[in-house]
Formats: sequence, structure tokens, C-alpha cells
Amino acid sequence: MYGNTPFGDESSDIELTAEQRKHLRQELSTVADRTRDLLPGEFVVGSELVDSSNGPQATVAVQPPIGGIVSANCTLDEEMTIDETQQEDLAVGLAASAALQVKQAQQGERSPVAR
Repeated sequence: MYGNTPFGDESSDIELTAEQRKHLRQELSTVADRTRDLLPGEFVVGSELVDSSNGPQATVAVQPPIGGIVSANCTLDEEMTIDETQQEDLAVGLAASAALQVKQAQQGERSPVAR
């Protein structure tokens, strides 16, 4: 019924050059590395850069030892970069969210250490 309507059809013609793609992957790697630094080794952190109908999609995700996966889609600026402030905010936010997932998954399983 709605197959020919333009709802949500915001396709993008943004193409990354090889140099932009390489730079973005490095920035994503920096975010993933910083996130790993903030978390214990049991957390698995990864990143990916894919082409979607809305243009390039940059994602960093964390799999906590228990609880659900936490991910962040990075908003790219007009130069197709993620600035240092955004990188740090992403890393800290992901680490905090992943730690919260573990805490929520453990709720009721352990007695509190202090009150």
C-alpha cells in the first residue's frame, strides 16, 4: 500500500574517498581503543564503517560480559570526521552505558558491599 511513497526515503549521495574512509576508520579505532582503556578486559569493543542509504554510517559497540550490547552511531560532520571531543564523549558514554548494563543484569544477584 505504501510501497511507492517517499516516507523516510532520505537517501544520500555522499561518497567517501579512500583517504576519508581511512581517516574515519582511524578515528573509530581511536574511540574503540579509548573505550577499551576505560573498561575491564571482559568487555568486547568493536567498530565498523558501512555505507547505508543515508550515507556513511560509523558505529562503535560494546558487548559487556553480561547484559545487552551498547552501541553508538557516530554523527559525522560535513568534513566526514569525528573530532577529538566527540571521540572522548563517545568513549566515555559507551563505557558508562556498558558498565550500567552489567549492573542492571546483576541486579538482585549480589548483596551490596556497603550501604
